[in-house]
Amino acid sequence: MTAIAPFRPRDALDPGFGIYVHWPFCAAKCPYCDFNSHVRHQPVDQPRFVAAFLKEMAAMRALTGPRSVTSIFMGGGTPSLMAPGTVEAILSAIARQWHVPDGIEITMEANPSSVEAERFRGYRAAGVNRVSLGVQALNDADLRFLGRLHDVADALKAIRLARDIFPRMSFDLIYARPNQTVEAWDRELREAVSYAVDHLSLYQLTIEEGTPFFGLHKAGKLAVPDGEHSAVLYEATQEITAREGLPAYEVSNHARPGAESRHNLTYWRYGDYAGIGPGAHGRLTTAGARVATATERVPEHWLTLVEEQGHGMVEQEILDYEAQADELLLMGLRLKEGVDLARWQMLSGRDPDPEREQFLIDHGFVERLGNARLRCTPAGMLILDAVVADLAC
Repeated sequence: MTAIAPFRPRDALDPGFGIYVHWPFCAAKCPYCDFNSHVRHQPVDQPRFVAAFLKEMAAMRALTGPRSVTSIFMGGGTPSLMAPGTVEAILSAIARQWHVPDGIEITMEANPSSVEAERFRGYRAAGVNRVSLGVQALNDADLRFLGRLHDVADALKAIRLARDIFPRMSFDLIYARPNQTVEAWDRELREAVSYAVDHLSLYQLTIEEGTPFFGLHKAGKLAVPDGEHSAVLYEATQEITAREGLPAYEVSNHARPGAESRHNLTYWRYGDYAGIGPGAHGRLTTAGARVATATERVPEHWLTLVEEQGHGMVEQEILDYEAQADELLLMGLRLKEGVDLARWQMLSGRDPDPEREQFLIDHGFVERLGNARLRCTPAGMLILDAVVADLAC
């Protein structure tokens, strides 16, 4: 199997065309998770779902026309609950619908609790060349608090297997957990860096409406770090990862130069991507228009829709230029490289408001990179939503 082609500087000029496949099933629902994931106590009919994925791909191919794929990402849910044969069938179908060059990034998310060496080797044989592990913490007490089914020993086993079997590997951690000190996070993060190969995703714990944690937090039974302490943890994260050779290239993602996630960069650079499967979203350029797509979230309802009409899409919204400009700004300011101003000006039909921009520059929240790009400073990243809202007005 071909390894991932090296990342090239000119790739920044082409946001790419990605394929996202959503496998919505999990062994258990984590109390902080608001993703479209579902627990089923009976075995999932994988052949039936594969047939539906293939039908929806054909519908997406009719929208996109012939394209060359730059990345594939299998997310969830827990894609590592799929049989290797299911993964192989999906990847083969993508290659029949679109051109898939050798060496593109093909990522699959996996949970340490569902990892087996033979299964990992099967995914590798199917074509997966990058795995993203949902580790989330490196101490057992916090793993239990987060509702994870694995312990630290399972996590380390999965990391070792991934490093041995796949050319590329990343794993996630959640910080700003209750009672987490900067000193404890420093130790945990430095340990994580010692296990990482070239990429880490580091997310602050957020309390999302509709999750069990939201109810506990609202009832006063779950306390999380306040904004000031969260900011200190964030700043420590940037300092440690930069010092260890894994600097941030996006607000929550860190990589050795050249090992950035090509698929996620497609999102943040506002490229095209087809979203396939229950609850998947997409952004597609079709016949001169940019279309936002979304599919039915409930897996069984999605399955019925696909079998009856050939796809599970429930939204196809044409985005006007103003909406595209806002999305470009929202996504691009997450990146250390910032936003391509010429592209934003082309979509919005205007220059950034000089007074608003100067105010943000004077307060140290944004900066210009020559005349070509605008980016958030480290201080601006701490209030990213406010910066985006100010510039978008």
